[in-house]
Amino acid sequence: MDASASSLLSCPECSAEMPASAAFCPGCGRLMTKPRPALGKVGFLPENVAGAIAYLSFLPAIIFLTLDPYRRNVFTRFHSVQCLLVWLTVLIVGGAIRLGAFVLLLIPMVGPLLLWLLAACCALALFFLWLVLVVKALQGEMFKLPVLGDVAERYAIPTGSAF
Repeated sequence: MDASASSLLSCPECSAEMPASAAFCPGCGRLMTKPRPALGKVGFLPENVAGAIAYLSFLPAIIFLTLDPYRRNVFTRFHSVQCLLVWLTVLIVGGAIRLGAFVLLLIPMVGPLLLWLLAACCALALFFLWLVLVVKALQGEMFKLPVLGDVAERYAIPTGSAF
């Protein structure tokens, strides 16, 4: 085996081979370096607190994406983008529930009960999702949601940088 073959890594997601110094997989785009925990400060806030504040509503996320010391911080930018994507998803799901409500309300007695049950389950799921995201941000983790986290990671991490 030659020296060049021993310095190649294999992506755990798509099995593409790449140099050991690669930050992203050339096959699937997965981040290959281990993200560092948020330990520094950004502006006058610790990184983990800024990441958690981004989840309070969409306003802090937008503010963090526009203000200069925060928008250059990868951790804060990731959580802000993920927060905005969660808000967008909630709006889409809420609209779908409203459209489905017209159909459910046509069913006498059971329809309004099913609509209430659906709305309550969605509200509880959203609350627990919000709680997990805030706690993970406070712990300094870049916790990625399955689809939204990958999109947020692509927008938050510059293409040529490795943590």
